[in-house]
Amino acid sequence: MIYHIARRARWTEAKLLGSYRPPSLAADGFIHCSRRDQILSVANDFYRGARELQLLCIDESKLTAGLRWEAPAHPQPASVAATSREASFPHLYGPLNLDAVVALFDLVESDAGFTLPGDLP
Repeated sequence: MIYHIARRARWTEAKLLGSYRPPSLAADGFIHCSRRDQILSVANDFYRGARELQLLCIDESKLTAGLRWEAPAHPQPASVAATSREASFPHLYGPLNLDAVVALFDLVESDAGFTLPGDLP
């Protein structure tokens, strides 16, 4: 299982279009994803203050685009320690086919930062 943080409006748009194509696909050439243990560091480094976020749970075996495990594309000072331990991230090189998303959760931030949903696969 890999994970991707999406803005609710982009996921809603993807359901209408038939595939998910966030801006990073055009800008970086891939969709940024995470392992389960990387979600919180990514959320807290890149999404603080953002609203209406959803966490897509993606079954790797159902992907139609290529998946590569690579070094982080955009390390931040706050994540230096985490990214040195978490040397590779899943990057999806193409649009995300909707049937690969097997679960969807709201990602909520508190004053202390983001927390994972209790029943996350």
